[in-house]
Amino acid sequence: MSRRAVAALPPLAVAATLVLLTAWSAAGQAGRGAPVQAVDAKILVPASPGAPTAALVVLRNPGDIPDRLTGARWGADGEAVLKEHVHRGGSGSWTPVAAATVPARGELRMSPEGTDLLLPHPPALRPGDRLELTLRFQDTPDLVVHALAVPPGGLGEPGR
Repeated sequence: MSRRAVAALPPLAVAATLVLLTAWSAAGQAGRGAPVQAVDAKILVPASPGAPTAALVVLRNPGDIPDRLTGARWGADGEAVLKEHVHRGGSGSWTPVAAATVPARGELRMSPEGTDLLLPHPPALRPGDRLELTLRFQDTPDLVVHALAVPPGGLGEPGR
């Protein structure tokens, strides 16, 4: 093989690699985003009518790119606050957060001791009722879920 042929190999290899990577990306194989899915949604029946309560959703992200839950509402105009439980010694409190990450090829499991959705003024609920929640994401289109109303001790194992 001549020196000239050997010198031409690196640029050819680079060009071939770029063509293959472009084809791979165009085929949707590089960093595929996929809509987040809700696999379980529950809302705690408030202790008294109209008292604040929490909604808990299990979200799965089948894609290769993380997404972020940025907010929620219930019904036509009821707002929900995305919040996290904060542990401080033997007690705890909560703080609102702007977003919660749904990891790539992973899930976000909301819980009363972690991330959840606070409904400050929920409608009247009885066990077995369903409440429509619309979840907003950074990249996924809005997702409508129907949360099952359960008594506070009725959470069981979410997503099972």
